[in-house]
Amino acid sequence: MIVVAGEALIDLVPQQTAAAAAAAAGDRDRTDRTAPAALLPRLGGGPFNTAVALGRLGSPAAFCSRISTDVFGDMLMEGLKASGVDTSLVQRGHEPTTLAVAALGPDGSAGFGFYAEGSADRLFELPHTLPPEVRALALGTCSLVLEPGASAYEALLRRESARGVFTLLDPNIRPGLIPDPDAYRTRFTGWLPSVTLLKLSVDDAAWLGGVPAEWTARGPAAVVLTRGAEGLSVWTADGTEVSVPAAPVSVVDTIGAGDTVNAAVLHALSVRDALSPSGLVALGASGWREVLDFASHAAAEVCARAGA
Repeated sequence: MIVVAGEALIDLVPQQTAAAAAAAAGDRDRTDRTAPAALLPRLGGGPFNTAVALGRLGSPAAFCSRISTDVFGDMLMEGLKASGVDTSLVQRGHEPTTLAVAALGPDGSAGFGFYAEGSADRLFELPHTLPPEVRALALGTCSLVLEPGASAYEALLRRESARGVFTLLDPNIRPGLIPDPDAYRTRFTGWLPSVTLLKLSVDDAAWLGGVPAEWTARGPAAVVLTRGAEGLSVWTADGTEVSVPAAPVSVVDTIGAGDTVNAAVLHALSVRDALSPSGLVALGASGWREVLDFASHAAAEVCARAGA
């Protein structure tokens, strides 16, 4: 089983995204009827998206989070179950669901503004234990920023890594949520000895101010870098470096694409029995090329649709 820990929220996606999807499908009538100013609610959150994608790919997955008992929270729970994700590790609370308002660039890239004050996912508590069948743990995004839950997620990362669980970290930097960038960068560096696989975007890397070779020296056995339209790359601790091009796609928006890369890489590693530091190195260039190509095509499927 792969456990994904972190926030689940509602993305409010501009309706013109849906219009673009309709136009790409040749549905001009639907496009003409769409009011571009509206915001459509979509199930989301980086960890949530990763868990859903794992379930849809066929990997046994569980979600570890705290989700509201409000209507949006019920929708999120149903979304997880519909994708075959185990929800037994989900905590529930009466606080509201976090909202993320998406702003889309001309190329479909997304930025987000968050309504997260006093929301349910911020009050996540460290679970006493994870199921014995857990093979990997994935974390990232807002959940490692917003206290007091952030400290509980960090403790989960360190505890599970210490007992030999494969860990994936996707920082998925949201600058607007980070009040002290230097303090966060210091925390990030402190997480690396507990990380088996670091996955991040070129924007994340630029904000953090590091390079893959530096990060692999601090703990991760491999670093996967998503480069948008340029594709994906990986660097491993033994010096292997592999890049693949992006799969061709008519982009509607990029919401959830990086989260899907997380899931696709974990799924591909799992079916190759490579969820270990030695397994990542043993893949070699040819194995990593297959893994990254699979992840590229999975992300392209997401980019062709509105929302995650």
